[in-house]
Amino acid sequence: MRTYQFKGILQNDGWLKNATVSVNDVGNITAITGNVNSEDASVIDAYALPGFQNAHSHAFQYAMAGLTESHPLNGNKSDDFWTWREAMYQLALSINPDQMQAIATMLYAEMKRHGYTNVAEFHYLHHDKNGKPFSNLAEMGSRLIAAAKTVGISITLIPIFYQKGGFGQVPNERQRRFISPSIDEYLKLYDASYEACKHYEHANIGIGIHSMRGVEPTDIIDIAKSGPRDVPFHIHVAEQLKEIEESIAYLGKRPVEWLLQNLNINERYHLVHATHLTALEIQGIAESKASVVLCPSTEGNLGDGIFPLAKFQESGGKWSIGTDSHIGINPMEELRLLDYGQRLTSHKRNTFYSKKENNSAMFALKMALANGRSAMGNSTSEFFKIGEPLNACLIDSTAPLLATSSDKNLANTIMYATDAKMHLGTISYGKKNLTKEAYDAIRQNFIATLRELKTR
Repeated sequence: MRTYQFKGILQNDGWLKNATVSVNDVGNITAITGNVNSEDASVIDAYALPGFQNAHSHAFQYAMAGLTESHPLNGNKSDDFWTWREAMYQLALSINPDQMQAIATMLYAEMKRHGYTNVAEFHYLHHDKNGKPFSNLAEMGSRLIAAAKTVGISITLIPIFYQKGGFGQVPNERQRRFISPSIDEYLKLYDASYEACKHYEHANIGIGIHSMRGVEPTDIIDIAKSGPRDVPFHIHVAEQLKEIEESIAYLGKRPVEWLLQNLNINERYHLVHATHLTALEIQGIAESKASVVLCPSTEGNLGDGIFPLAKFQESGGKWSIGTDSHIGINPMEELRLLDYGQRLTSHKRNTFYSKKENNSAMFALKMALANGRSAMGNSTSEFFKIGEPLNACLIDSTAPLLATSSDKNLANTIMYATDAKMHLGTISYGKKNLTKEAYDAIRQNFIATLRELKTR
């Protein structure tokens, strides 16, 4: 049994001040009380938000953050997503399992430091450097799970079906580590990944298609109908204009248009990016109850475009956030970027708004939490609930702006006016941050790994 006392915890209906939270030996909440001092409590000068959900991660790409910002000077060559992808391929072809584990462990430690307690790992770096399956088909996925276990972050491993090099195209040689040539081969990988998740009590599994361009359409239909049905289903979709043009040329339909017409899209589907949508596609996704996973820092870095959030929300659409390539890892920054992109294009300030919620931060936190948890296979929408794990992002309550904020303005001040130094880390399953010694060991191993790779 462990008890914490916070300056306040944020619940769905607002702040519970001077809150005491007790947890059992496995980190599940046994009691929540307000304005009651406990002599046995560990007092933390922090406001506790529910732990953030990172609904889209490619862990290995953290090793290339900041390395693709030197652009052609002659003006004759465009630098866009497709040129960035070539740099990603070079990194993917270089990493061995030990290096994957070291990179992921550092990344997950940084996620946790910024307030993420759960990550959905959209994992497609499956095979050895020659493109051959490891003897343990889930070797690389097992390293991601081991990294999450070391850090103490929950992981939803999503082994990705990646089959084609583009619409109707054979895979190119640089994609060789990603490829499962058939549904049967992919399901073997999925089953091995499912078994790997059993080695960590806070690991579970999802199913994923890389993209419309990455798997033959008939196989997407087959997987959706006959594959695992009781787990989240993730897919990249409509991220790039070129992707949409090629989909129309190959299928006669836009990617989301095709998905809505050919699959029984429902609440278990998580459509990553979905940047470029028509009005009918916006309405179709919203009516299906599927969620969109938005990754503002990566989408901005890659020049993807700006998701039509205002129209999507007007239709009742649901969304969560992820960090994708990890050019940014701070959940507050993701939410601010998402909001500000909409404000800049709409010339309005009430982007995060609904008929039920006129508080921007509360709207965003409720949306990102509930749908982020759904992306992990968790349907709980209450911020903190007896019987559920104590997973919390801790914000320094002594920071000047926060120490002087009223309850009415506190959540908005945290979301819009804090920086990383105000993050005190997390509590995950009732346990506080990594020790300094553990973090330093992770950091040193990461530095040694990147020096070994010689990519920076």
